[in-house]
Amino acid sequence: MTTAIVTSKGQIVIPSKIRRRLNIKRGTKLYIEEKGDELILKTVTPAYFEKIAGVLLTKGKLSKALIQEREKDKKIEG
Repeated sequence: MTTAIVTSKGQIVIPSKIRRRLNIKRGTKLYIEEKGDELILKTVTPAYFEKIAGVLLTKGKLSKALIQEREKDKKIEG
């Protein structure tokens, strides 16, 4: 079992062995999920977004709207 200590600012240090194994580097964003009395940390990567795709049950409507909006922006930008 690996442990970490919480600082007065609420910060923790992830041990280097774990950081290397999970490729966590400076600036890596982490998603924090609270499950009962547990905290679950997950790295925010493209794979993470693919995994949660469809959670909102919008059937792609939001994605299509964003793509259309971006296409309009590209036309305006030239």
